[in-house]
Amino acid sequence: MWCQVQTFQSPHHRRVYQGVETVQIPEALLKIQTVVAVTGLSESSIRRRIAAGTFPAPVRDGRQCTRWVAAKVQNWLHVRGEQ
Repeated sequence: MWCQVQTFQSPHHRRVYQGVETVQIPEALLKIQTVVAVTGLSESSIRRRIAAGTFPAPVRDGRQCTRWVAAKVQNWLHVRGEQ
Protein backbone atom coordinates (compact mmCIF):
# COMPACT_ATOMS: atom_id res chain seq x y z
CA MET A 1 0.00 0.00 0.00
CA TRP A 2 1.30 3.45 -0.90
CA CYS A 3 1.70 6.05 1.82
CA GLN A 4 2.65 9.61 1.02
CA VAL A 5 5.18 11.15 3.37
CA GLN A 6 6.53 14.65 2.90
CA THR A 7 9.87 15.73 4.27
CA PHE A 8 10.67 19.30 5.26
CA GLN A 9 14.20 20.28 6.14
CA SER A 10 15.31 23.40 7.87
CA PRO A 11 18.85 24.15 8.95
CA HIS A 12 18.20 22.62 12.39
CA HIS A 13 15.33 20.14 12.00
CA ARG A 14 14.10 17.46 9.67
CA ARG A 15 10.34 16.98 9.91
CA VAL A 16 8.37 14.21 8.32
CA TYR A 17 4.67 14.79 7.69
CA GLN A 18 2.40 11.75 7.55
CA GLY A 19 -0.54 11.61 5.22
CA VAL A 20 -3.91 10.62 6.68
CA GLU A 21 -3.83 7.48 4.51
CA THR A 22 -1.17 6.16 6.90
CA VAL A 23 -4.03 5.12 9.21
CA GLN A 24 -4.81 2.34 6.68
CA ILE A 25 -1.60 0.52 7.71
CA PRO A 26 -2.63 -1.27 10.96
CA GLU A 27 0.83 -1.42 12.52
CA ALA A 28 1.76 2.18 11.61
CA LEU A 29 2.65 4.53 14.44
CA LEU A 30 0.81 7.82 14.03
CA LYS A 31 1.93 11.28 15.08
CA ILE A 32 -0.49 13.47 17.02
CA GLN A 33 -1.01 15.68 13.94
CA THR A 34 -2.17 12.66 11.97
CA VAL A 35 -4.51 11.53 14.77
CA VAL A 36 -5.97 15.05 14.93
CA ALA A 37 -6.52 15.08 11.15
CA VAL A 38 -8.14 11.63 11.09
CA THR A 39 -10.41 12.04 14.12
CA GLY A 40 -11.34 15.70 13.73
CA LEU A 41 -10.61 16.22 17.44
CA SER A 42 -8.21 18.79 18.81
CA GLU A 43 -5.03 17.66 20.53
CA SER A 44 -6.39 18.76 23.91
CA SER A 45 -9.64 16.83 23.35
CA ILE A 46 -7.65 13.70 22.50
CA ARG A 47 -5.55 14.08 25.66
CA ARG A 48 -8.69 14.59 27.81
CA ARG A 49 -10.28 11.47 26.33
CA ILE A 50 -7.11 9.46 27.00
CA ALA A 51 -7.19 10.59 30.65
CA ALA A 52 -10.88 9.61 30.83
CA GLY A 53 -10.14 6.22 29.26
CA THR A 54 -12.34 6.86 26.21
CA PHE A 55 -9.57 7.09 23.59
CA PRO A 56 -6.67 4.71 22.90
CA ALA A 57 -3.55 5.51 24.88
CA PRO A 58 -0.40 6.21 22.88
CA VAL A 59 2.78 4.19 23.01
CA ARG A 60 5.94 5.89 24.13
CA ASP A 61 9.04 5.55 22.03
CA GLY A 62 11.55 7.44 24.07
CA ARG A 63 11.22 10.34 26.44
CA GLN A 64 9.67 12.82 24.02
CA CYS A 65 8.19 10.56 21.35
CA THR A 66 4.54 9.55 21.58
CA ARG A 67 2.73 7.64 18.83
CA TRP A 68 -0.65 5.96 18.38
CA VAL A 69 -1.05 2.52 16.83
CA ALA A 70 -3.12 3.05 13.68
CA ALA A 71 -5.26 -0.09 14.23
CA LYS A 72 -6.36 1.20 17.66
CA VAL A 73 -7.31 4.61 16.28
CA GLN A 74 -9.11 2.97 13.36
CA ASN A 75 -11.02 0.69 15.75
CA TRP A 76 -12.01 3.72 17.88
CA LEU A 77 -13.36 5.41 14.75
CA HIS A 78 -15.37 2.30 13.77
CA VAL A 79 -16.89 1.93 17.24
CA ARG A 80 -17.73 5.63 17.34
CA GLY A 81 -19.35 5.41 13.91
CA GLU A 82 -21.59 2.56 15.06
CA GLN A 83 -23.02 4.55 17.98
